[in-house]
Amino acid sequence: MPEDRPTMPPVRLRTDAELARDALAAPLLARAVRLARWVEPGKPVGSGGVLPADELRAAVELLGLTADEDGPEYTAQAWQLAVDTGLVEIQESDAPGASTEGEGEDEGEDENENEPSAVAVSGEELALITRGSPQDVLDIWLDGFETVLADAAAPDLGDIVDQISEGGELDLDAIDWNPEEEAEFLDGVLGNLYLLTALDEEAAVGSVPLPALVASMIVPDDMEEPTDDILEEVSEAMVRLDDQFRLLAPTGLIDYQPVDEALIEEVDGEGRIHDPDAGQTVDDEEDVSRYGMVRLTPLGVYAVRSRMVEAGIAAPVVGDLADQGADVLLDALPGHPEPAAHAEAEQWLARRTSEDAARELLAAARGDDEDAPLRRLTCQQTLSLVGGAAEPALREVLDDRHLGGLARVWLAEHGAAGVPEPSEEMVFWLTVDTLAAQLATEGDSEELRDLVRGLVDQTGSFFDSAWRVDHPATAEVLEAMGRLHPDKKAAKEARKAAFKARSRA
Repeated sequence: MPEDRPTMPPVRLRTDAELARDALAAPLLARAVRLARWVEPGKPVGSGGVLPADELRAAVELLGLTADEDGPEYTAQAWQLAVDTGLVEIQESDAPGASTEGEGEDEGEDENENEPSAVAVSGEELALITRGSPQDVLDIWLDGFETVLADAAAPDLGDIVDQISEGGELDLDAIDWNPEEEAEFLDGVLGNLYLLTALDEEAAVGSVPLPALVASMIVPDDMEEPTDDILEEVSEAMVRLDDQFRLLAPTGLIDYQPVDEALIEEVDGEGRIHDPDAGQTVDDEEDVSRYGMVRLTPLGVYAVRSRMVEAGIAAPVVGDLADQGADVLLDALPGHPEPAAHAEAEQWLARRTSEDAARELLAAARGDDEDAPLRRLTCQQTLSLVGGAAEPALREVLDDRHLGGLARVWLAEHGAAGVPEPSEEMVFWLTVDTLAAQLATEGDSEELRDLVRGLVDQTGSFFDSAWRVDHPATAEVLEAMGRLHPDKKAAKEARKAAFKARSRA
C-alpha cells in the first residue's frame, strides 16, 4: 500500500441487510422495480426503450403520480434507472414501423421516433431483488446511483440545445461546462459530507446548511472575509448544487430540503441566491433551512465509501480492527473520533475473554519509544470497558514500571481488595507518562492547561521531584508545563526542572 494513500476517519456502517432494505425503500429504485414487474410479459416501446406516450401515462398512473405535476418526469427517471440497471431489458426488433438509419429525417421523424420498434421485458436483475442476497440488491442500487450521479454532473439539456454551435457540434466552452471539474466538485461535496458524518455523531443525524457546505468547498481557509467574487461563486454553486441534490435525493443517498425557490433569481441568464443580507435574515433555524439543508443517509455513507475505496482512498469501517492484534488497535484508536474509537474497542473486546484481552492490551502497551505514552493511555481507556474478570491480568503487572501505575488505578476503580499503595516514584512516573500522552493527542490545549495548574497547585513541591523521574519524556513534559502554567513563578520552576532533567539525561 502506498504510504501517501489518503485515509479517512472510520465510519459505522449498517448491516448489508439493513442497507438493502434502505435501498429498496428509496423512491427511485422502488419505482424502477414496480415498472420492471409491470412490463411482463412484454411492453412495446420505442427504439432504445423509450416509452410511448400512452404507456408513459399508464406508468405514471401505476406509480400513483398522476396528481403530481412532475409525475411524468419522475416516472421517466425511474424507467431509465430500470433500463440502466438491467431490471428491464430492451429487445430491439425489426417490426414494421421501426425506423432504419437514414429514414425518418424529414417531417415525419418526430411522429415516428416513439413508435413501437422494440419490446421491454423484465431483466435478470429483477430476480435478484426478491431472491438475491442483500449484497446483490446493494450492487443493483450502486449501479443505479452511479448513473444518476453522472446525470447530476451533466449540464442542463436545455442549455445544450441552446448552445449547439452553427456547425452542429457541441461547444462545451459555450455552455461553461467542464465535465471533469463538475464531477470533481460533486465528488468533493459528497466527500465533505462523508467527513462530517465520520467526525461528528450529530452530523450523522442532523443536516448541514447548504451555504456552509458550499462555502467549505469554495472559500479559501485563509480568507477572513469572502470577496464579492467569492460570494457570487458560492451563490452560483448553491443553485447548481440545489438542482443536483434534487436529482440525487430520490436515490436515497441524501435527505435534502431544497432551497426555497422564492430565494432564487436569474441574473444574466444564471441562477443566483438572494443575498441574505439584502432584506433577508438567517438568524433563526427556520430562515437557515430556506437556503437548503442536506444530510448523508446511512445508505449514502455506504455509497460514498464504496466510491472512495474504488478510487484508492483508505476508508476504514468500525470493526475492521476486531481481528487485529492489540498493538494495531492501540496504534489506531487515537486517530479515531471518540464515538468510533469506543465502538471499535467494544468490537475488539467482544472477540476475546476479559482476561485474555487485558493481558494482550497490557503487553502491547509496554515500551520507552516516543509513542508508548499514548499507547498506555489508550490501553487504560480500553481497559475501562473490561469487566472485573480481567483482574488477574492486571495483578500480574503490579510491579511493572510501565504498567504498575495504571494497573493500580484500574483495580481501585473496580473495587479490588488488597491493592498495594504505589511508591512515590511510580506516582510521578505515571503522572509524566499521562501528561506526555495528553501532549501527543491535544498539544497545548486548554484542558491540559487546567490539568497542569491543578497538578502543581495540589503538589507544591512537584518540580523538586519531577525532574528526577526516569522517563524519556520528562524534560519535554516539564517544558510544556512551563509554557502552560499561568503563574510566572511556577512556570519558571518548571523550566528549571526541565533543564535539570536534560542535564541528568
